[in-house]
Amino acid sequence: MKFLLLLPLMLIFSSAFAESHPEYMGIENPSIYELKVDEHFYSISYSVDAKVLAMAIDPELTSLLVGLENTHDSIFVIDLEHELINAENNEFAILVNGYEVDYDIVSDADSSTFSFYVPEFTEEVEIIGTHVIPEFPLGVMLGFAIMISIVTMLARTKNILRL
Repeated sequence: MKFLLLLPLMLIFSSAFAESHPEYMGIENPSIYELKVDEHFYSISYSVDAKVLAMAIDPELTSLLVGLENTHDSIFVIDLEHELINAENNEFAILVNGYEVDYDIVSDADSSTFSFYVPEFTEEVEIIGTHVIPEFPLGVMLGFAIMISIVTMLARTKNILRL
């Protein structure tokens, strides 16, 4: 009998502490964007009052680009794995339509969650780190190795023909 009386109280208190806060516990009602980089797929959770057209990694600028349309004044919250993009001392730069903005960041061992303001009509967001995947893709390294091998073989052949 006592258990039945305590059960409603336990449910009330447990539900009060189970609420999630986006800035601390992830993103409430996130949308998911599947980003393919080489042979890997990354599920990027985000929340924004806009339509996300595309996301792409720019290895030269060590950044993640996000294309938006139909943007309304809102807070953009995005969760990114450290494997995908990272920065020394969590010192990222975030550009909204080319202008640097302030942001909040919460990091754990696997990812960082960013939150920042995007105004109406925002078309592009760029999150700049110091390291992105792929920094040196396998295809580029393989092509470089083949090129060095061909140059070495040609140099040796040219030296043999001179003798």
